Amino acid sequence: MLGSKNTPEIKLIALDMDGTLLNSDGEVSPENRAAIKEAKKKGIHIILSTGRSKLSCNEYAKSLQLNSYLVTVNGSEIWGPSGELVQRNNVDAELVQWMWELSKTHSTKFWAIGCEGVWHNEMPDNLLEINWLKFGFDIEDDHIREEIKIQLSEKGALEVTNSSLTNLEVNALGINKAMGIKAVCEKLGVSIDNVMACGDSLNDIAMIKESGWGVAMGNAQEILKQTADAVTEHHNHDGVAKAIRKWALGKPVEVFSS
Repeated sequence: MLGSKNTPEIKLIALDMDGTLLNSDGEVSPENRAAIKEAKKKGIHIILSTGRSKLSCNEYAKSLQLNSYLVTVNGSEIWGPSGELVQRNNVDAELVQWMWELSKTHSTKFWAIGCEGVWHNEMPDNLLEINWLKFGFDIEDDHIREEIKIQLSEKGALEVTNSSLTNLEVNALGINKAMGIKAVCEKLGVSIDNVMACGDSLNDIAMIKESGWGVAMGNAQEILKQTADAVTEHHNHDGVAKAIRKWALGKPVEVFSS
């Protein structure tokens, strides 16, 4: 993909958070903030497209003065400019129970996001009554991770990605960030061909593939770099700012991947 096409006019920028917009300290750098402000001033829409829930990304959106849409929980929820819920896509509670049992069988750590909250390594007694959005496994052992991944894929009803090399993230089948961005584009009257998406992990690959300009971070997983149209700097070195200035604002910025 790299170098295979010209940069389109960018009208919307979709930013992953962890490993992309945020540095290793979980902060938005001054340069990233400044570049986002520059893009907004030019009339470019900026949205967060994240695996996080609204609860854990809302303050970042406010601090960046992003009065636009949020694509959260890998596309399971889409939120509007006034904080209204635009779309919700649940994971069947019985599948979540099955994944919980799978995690216990293999003694893995896990987390689960529901409309009612986030659970880490424990589940509520009323599991089957919760509106679930995502289930995640944290697995250090490569063999066990691959075995669980195969079982998840064989179910045929789940979207399996990751947000790091040691985890697996599971949404309802067909639910991903690209789907969420397309829904936002439809609301804003913007073509997906005029979207620049920036990310670092497998839960970003759909939006990297389907956006008009997909950008992998310098710290991205190798498959993302191979899939993207371009590679920017590391997330600890203002990679988002450099991507925005180079490909969305057309400024003579040197971008070095690492």
